Amino acid sequence: MKKTTPSHSVLIVDDNPHSRESLCDAVSMIGYQTASCGSGREALERLAKQSFDVVVTDLQMPGMDGLQLVREVRARHEKTQLVMVTAHGSIHTAVDAMRFGALDYLEKPVQVEALESAIQRAIESTSRGDRATAIPPGGDSDSVVMIGSSLAMQTLRQRIALVAPTDETILITGESGTGKELVARSIHQASRRRAEAMISLNCPVLSAHLMESELFGHERGAFTSADHARIGRFELADKGTILLDEITEIDLPLQAKLLRVLQEKRFEKVGSSATVEADVRVLATSNRDLLSEVAASRFRQDLYYRLNVVPIELPSLRDRAEDIPMLVDHFLNAAVVRVGREMLTVADSAMDLLQSHPWPGNVRELENIITRAALLTIGHDLTPEQIRPWLSENSQESISLQSTGNVSVVGMRLEDMERQLIEQTLEHYEGHREKTATALGISVRTLSNKLRSYGLAPRARTFAHV
Repeated sequence: MKKTTPSHSVLIVDDNPHSRESLCDAVSMIGYQTASCGSGREALERLAKQSFDVVVTDLQMPGMDGLQLVREVRARHEKTQLVMVTAHGSIHTAVDAMRFGALDYLEKPVQVEALESAIQRAIESTSRGDRATAIPPGGDSDSVVMIGSSLAMQTLRQRIALVAPTDETILITGESGTGKELVARSIHQASRRRAEAMISLNCPVLSAHLMESELFGHERGAFTSADHARIGRFELADKGTILLDEITEIDLPLQAKLLRVLQEKRFEKVGSSATVEADVRVLATSNRDLLSEVAASRFRQDLYYRLNVVPIELPSLRDRAEDIPMLVDHFLNAAVVRVGREMLTVADSAMDLLQSHPWPGNVRELENIITRAALLTIGHDLTPEQIRPWLSENSQESISLQSTGNVSVVGMRLEDMERQLIEQTLEHYEGHREKTATALGISVRTLSNKLRSYGLAPRARTFAHV
């Protein structure tokens, strides 16, 4: 059994003292920091004061049961992963637990090796930015807010209203940070499937081996680390919606299996010959030009046409700059409440600066800047002088000339300069993607997308440690 460094924390929730103590001993023996609670309510109070990487909870508990706890934790603590443990297991309960947001499901008596694997998968999922579900069953349709009154946003809302009630497959395209997942959630919540779950899969974060298992599930013993059976995302999304985020990251061999699911609504789990049927509506997103990917033989043409039944292209923020004041107000109101400070007044000159910025990171970048302003601004007024340095950090103009070595940057295209900076930073950190992304101020997912666009997939030999 692998001994881990106690840098991650696990909360055990079980009303049975003996079972709770046994699980705590097992998790501590594995090497994680451990705490325990005897009820769901106590767990929520503990989580409000202290963050945990993973919550391992029993299903059958008096008062708030495990399913209710999973739903509450998923709503309040996005980065906390959940593992369900129960002596009353059934496939139906397992599916419900995972639809509500649990990442994994174990039956008592729990084997230490299976528990270790489940917790490790949960921690790895958090570091990859993956999550089990985007919207649990019965998600509130009022929870999706799309800000903007520009013509582009009006057209987008009209398109969503037209396509949401249907069961057609929808391909959502647009630059990173434009809100593709938000549009997908809006479509799901306006559909006839809104009472069911919307299950998401962040495609760039998974290897081809893990991708097939996550999509379709696997049987126990299907491969070396398959110590118990696993339910795939398509099965979890039955009667609901599945969101395949950045679908171009799925490898060609697996694209063929995905095409079959779209056409026939059936599939086989890894390690099984039994056919599983799933009534699932498919939404897919991409920040790439899929026709170019097809032309380069990186994406199947038949899958492209099967996905592109109803295309929705999102506008970049620079193409709807008139929406920026409304977005600023929205993000600022949310941020001051979150950080617990008085409201800020945005100077007209600061707003002009925000509206003239090209926003390469789109709405996500704007939200980050406003959140930073709420945290760091001293006084009541947000001025251009305070914002300008932060905008410069995110612009290509801030790239250090030293990063290009002896190569002259005069006349170099910004795309080439960006690639050189990314490659050199990756080399500096010996291929470690998380450290590279942190140093560059971008997400691991964005870094992975950039590397693939350069033809440098994470498993490529050039970056063997990625």
